[in-house]
Amino acid sequence: MSRKAKGKSSPPAPIDRLTPIEAAAEHAQLARAIDRHDLAYHQKSAPTISDADYDALKRRHEAIERAHPNLAGARRGTGIGAPPAEGFAKVRHDQPMLSLDNAFDDADVAEFERSVRNYLKKDIAADARLAVVAEPKIDGVSLSLTYADGRLIRAATRGDGETGEDVTANVRTIADVAAELAGKTHPARIEIRGEVYIRRDDFLALNAGLEKDAKPRFANPRNAAAGSLRQLDPAITARRPLRFFAYAIGAGEVEAATQSELLDRLRHWGLAVNPLAKACADIGAALEHYRAIERQRADLPYDIDGVVYKVEDRDWQRRLGVAGRAPRWAIAHKFPAEQAETWLRDIEIQVGRTGTLTPVARLEPVTVGGVVVANATLHNEDEIVRKDVRIGDRVVIQRAGDVIPQIVRVVAERRPRGARAFVFPETCPVCGAPAAREDGEAARRCTAGLGCKAQLVERLRHFVSRDAFDIEGLGEKQIEAFHAQGLIEGPADLFTLEARNPKLDPPLEEREGWGEQSAAKLFRAIAARRKIALDRFLFALGLRGLGQETAKRLARFYGSLDRLSDRIKAAKDRESEAWQELTAIDKMGEIQAGALVAGFGAKATRAMVADLAKVVTVEDYVAPTRVASPIAGKTVVFTGELQAMGRREAKAEAERLGATVAGAVSGKTDYVVAGEAAGSKLTKARELGVAVLSEAEWRKLLAG
Repeated sequence: MSRKAKGKSSPPAPIDRLTPIEAAAEHAQLARAIDRHDLAYHQKSAPTISDADYDALKRRHEAIERAHPNLAGARRGTGIGAPPAEGFAKVRHDQPMLSLDNAFDDADVAEFERSVRNYLKKDIAADARLAVVAEPKIDGVSLSLTYADGRLIRAATRGDGETGEDVTANVRTIADVAAELAGKTHPARIEIRGEVYIRRDDFLALNAGLEKDAKPRFANPRNAAAGSLRQLDPAITARRPLRFFAYAIGAGEVEAATQSELLDRLRHWGLAVNPLAKACADIGAALEHYRAIERQRADLPYDIDGVVYKVEDRDWQRRLGVAGRAPRWAIAHKFPAEQAETWLRDIEIQVGRTGTLTPVARLEPVTVGGVVVANATLHNEDEIVRKDVRIGDRVVIQRAGDVIPQIVRVVAERRPRGARAFVFPETCPVCGAPAAREDGEAARRCTAGLGCKAQLVERLRHFVSRDAFDIEGLGEKQIEAFHAQGLIEGPADLFTLEARNPKLDPPLEEREGWGEQSAAKLFRAIAARRKIALDRFLFALGLRGLGQETAKRLARFYGSLDRLSDRIKAAKDRESEAWQELTAIDKMGEIQAGALVAGFGAKATRAMVADLAKVVTVEDYVAPTRVASPIAGKTVVFTGELQAMGRREAKAEAERLGATVAGAVSGKTDYVVAGEAAGSKLTKARELGVAVLSEAEWRKLLAG
């Protein structure tokens, strides 16, 4: 919430009238203010100004940098986001705390059902109902509770899904969280998951009290819950009106055949479960419950942003498993996107890490669904033309869940006379290199590669991000500053920074925004990442076509960085066995394979990998199986229609047992599993002399 002004202040001087000394002074002042507000918002969950005021500070700061390029990157503070609060021990979850895929309309929900049915098609008839549990999606903070012999021994935040913060002392103050489970039928050790939240009436009372004490108010109930849960003093948390709904388990086993039985078991143990959770005989009934909840949404005592559907049968949940970072057996059906009208003030081009030129709309700030929006994506030049978006237009924007705000349409009847068409640039606005558009693609890309400062900085940002090297405390603004000051030119330079630091003038700890402790902490965080799994390393490179799932498949298929590098280099020859291997990887098409060959073959990429190999250890892929398996390390191709289970489930089972599933047959294939109506893959397997197994023979092999 905004702070009350103590008095009127004169408007800032026009930027074009600032002298170099005045510009430098205001630039530094704005940087300190932005960093202070970043810390308040991201670490303390207690913003002290409105989003609109914050955006105004950033716009002024960026405008000064555009007018005085020598100041660009001079900001050295916390940047966007902030490091985790000191004082909380890190906790590695026994099982990852996953996110949920989203559905935004009935068609998305129908696709979810179709996907589940295809996966389990041998066990669910086409005309049989798919039972699910539908429950409100609370807009709160995810929490993991671990009980041993019925007693609470640990509470942890979600964090990055793998590692969270130990908030046990604070959670013990929440009345809805049982210190000891009721009854005698609970497991020896069980992890229970749920959501911490604050009711709306409690939130209003909390903010009123804070305002009375002249303390910063919270922006919304979720921020209030997050900030209260992460107080270093449990006594403060105890005075906050935190509540908790349990909805799932993590590690541990519970005797419950269905999701409904699981919720009943949680209630029996004395934990609060949302009363609107409902067992639905099929997806149609779930959609009816969704609409019923949507109608009463405004009258509920807490904030929700959708309804979660979970497959009722828990055995099916286990079989469906996980795809990426989300379970296949659940989906969050978000409420319709909220819309608002505002003015489009300008269109600017951002250059991404792969060179894509993305148009971004700069808007007159407007509140959409409780969030102040000042920017929206326009996707690409075709979208601008299709929607006839012009600078100065009145536009309708929408925001759905966590999706980036977008312009839905132009309010043509309110178009001002001076609205002007946007001419998409044919050169990179950062480095001036030609911006090419490949046949069949909507994106226009800068052709300079890592020779473009924007691409290099974005690639460095990606390199340290959570799903890549995950270097704690090294955010976007620090990366920008380090590059602008000449401290890092490439990722490998991060790992030599500590050794070079004594010779820097001045050393890091003497620079603005840094000190001995913060510099030492950064060096420790960098050192902790000198060993990295192969798939994370590949994703960190930031190449086109190399997302997380592709990185995992490449790591699983090639096993080591050396072998991957050699084989992809050889795959440049599209008549080679290496090319056949690459395109045989499951879900790997020729276009994506070509992009990977080009990306790895680029001189800049080869140099980056060579430099990193000198300072980090890339660990070989290890199959995630703890049991002896006759197919561990083998390459398997499925073809034809299987009878015992769907092909997707068969692939998932093979991967769980340590095999690599390929999409095409090559000389490196160990087994081809042929179901009914097998076609060209079976023919090629016989030509190459690859072992062909019937489905029955495959099941016998797995049984040992």
